[in-house]
Formats: sequence, structure tokens, C-alpha cells
Amino acid sequence: MLGDAWREHVRWCARLRQGYLVEAGDGLIVRVRARLPAPPEPGAAWLTLKATPPGAPAASLPRLEFDYPIPVSDGEALLSLTPRQLNKWRYGLDLAGGDWVLDVFEDANAPLVVAEVELADAAQPLDVPGWCVREITGRHELSNAALASTPFQNWSREAREQLWPYRGPGGGGA
Repeated sequence: MLGDAWREHVRWCARLRQGYLVEAGDGLIVRVRARLPAPPEPGAAWLTLKATPPGAPAASLPRLEFDYPIPVSDGEALLSLTPRQLNKWRYGLDLAGGDWVLDVFEDANAPLVVAEVELADAAQPLDVPGWCVREITGRHELSNAALASTPFQNWSREAREQLWPYRGPGGGGA
């Protein structure tokens, strides 16, 4: 991530806490996510199932994803059972070409910043903003599930610098 030019495109933001109940080698992931309350917005929680379509490689895109709203108390109870968690701020951006979000990770994943776009069609052309430094599609180690297991700060210095050779305070971002 180069600078903070993305901030002029923010439509909304939410502070998220998420944990992983299941991450199977066949691509099945069961995640619980809670949006922490930020007045005037109340808290919310979801249970998400992600799966790879039958016959596709486990790391393939696109994947099937199903989100189910659950009571906040259930979300908190499930989060208390997850050994792998992460915290982040998610920002919805008003960029053209698809549904853009940007995640600013906290704690052991700081100072990592990742932008993501969901396209209507994988073949459609995309105008990538200049502040997006590196294409990371398909890099499993940067998935939220992987970052919950192996946080960015636990990567070797060489691996962090290969992703983003920034040398300022905190040493990185993407």
C-alpha cells in the first residue's frame, strides 16, 4: 500500500474480529466474524462457510461462500473457542470496477494493509489504483485464515520485505 490516498474513497468502515473454527486441506473454512459496535451501529456477527467447488484445486478462485447472520452473543461464544483470530478495520471504497474493500490489520498483523475487489466477472478489465503496490491474488499466506495462523509479524524479515520493502516505522504494508 502506497500512502493513504485510499482514504478519500472510504464509504464506510467497521472494526472486525474474526476467528477460524475449521480450516481443512480440501478448502473448507468455517469462520466466525463479529463487527464490534461503533455507535450508531450496533454489533453484529456472522458464521461463514467457504468451500472450493467440487473438482477444483483447494486454492482455486472463485470459491463458494455462504454468510449466515447469528446473534452477537453466539458470535462471541464461538470466537472464545477459536485459537486462530485476527482483528482489523475494514473500509468499503467507492472505486469503479467491482466491490472494493480495504483491510487495515491490527496487533500481530500490523502494519499490513490489503485491498480486495470482488468482480462480477473474473475476465472483466480492472483499473487498479496507483496506491495498490503489489498484486497478491492467490497468495495463500495473505488470506485472513493464514494470517490468523501465522501473523505478518511472525514472518521472517526477508519474507516481509519481499512483500513490501518499506523501511519506515513498523516495516511493512501491502
